[in-house]
Amino acid sequence: MSYTILTDSSCNLPESIIDRYEIEVLPLRFESDGEEYASYLKGQVTDLSTFYRMMRDGRVFTTSLPALDRAKVIIEGILSAGYDILYIGFSSGLSGTYEAMRQLVLDMTAEHPGRQALCCDTRSASLGEGLLVLHAARRKQAGEAMESLHAWLEDARFRLAHWFTVDDLMYLYRGGRVSKTSAFAANILSIKPVLHMDDPGHLVPVEKVRSRRRSIEALWRHMKKTFDHSLAPQTIAISHGDCLEDAHALIDIIKGDEELAIDDIVLNCIDPVIGAHSGPGTLALFYLATTRD
Repeated sequence: MSYTILTDSSCNLPESIIDRYEIEVLPLRFESDGEEYASYLKGQVTDLSTFYRMMRDGRVFTTSLPALDRAKVIIEGILSAGYDILYIGFSSGLSGTYEAMRQLVLDMTAEHPGRQALCCDTRSASLGEGLLVLHAARRKQAGEAMESLHAWLEDARFRLAHWFTVDDLMYLYRGGRVSKTSAFAANILSIKPVLHMDDPGHLVPVEKVRSRRRSIEALWRHMKKTFDHSLAPQTIAISHGDCLEDAHALIDIIKGDEELAIDDIVLNCIDPVIGAHSGPGTLALFYLATTRD
């Protein structure tokens, strides 16, 4: 049976990849001063530099679940066209998005006899989620059946490593991800935290370093420890919160390491729904690993 890969805008994949593999994307929402915006609209470009500049100037953004009406239109379009659905969603450890959309997908699929839907909670975010979607899209294009691909995703999600650093922990504090004491102390002492995503899909602080350069190098250092060489050469991903220069600094470090076999690097800016919680200056690295730790 033919099927469509459905994901959400927190996958942060570039439009070129979404178009190439005919991936359907559910747009998440963010809000500020009573105005609501879609994090992704097909064919439209969100001005992320302006978004992050507004955050640096003190503008506060909040996030919410996808608009059900818009999600229903996308899902109905897939099912009515005669396609099954493989839904690959944002970590349930960070948001209620996955559970809400999983239930909607299953309920709507049940209204279409003969159609099937399978859902995967990636326990991932940003281009971590996106990298799983990209691998899935490539495997689908190569002819893999939906059931087999779903089984692969259920295993691979626990080997998709996320390593990242933030410039200001107060954004994670406002989103309930870290304590106020930790955020305040880190900023006062100019400490740059290094965090990762654990198996349940939660953000976990791992170490603290002094200076931005050391925090960038720490991402590469953790990658060296857990990079799965059996899958090399690998496609990896880097996302950033409007800090492209730092992203290129990380790319230069990785490319200079002859022990890491990389065939491609997906680079993109973090979308507003994740960026509202992580803040400007966030830098994240994603790859398939022997372990997430």
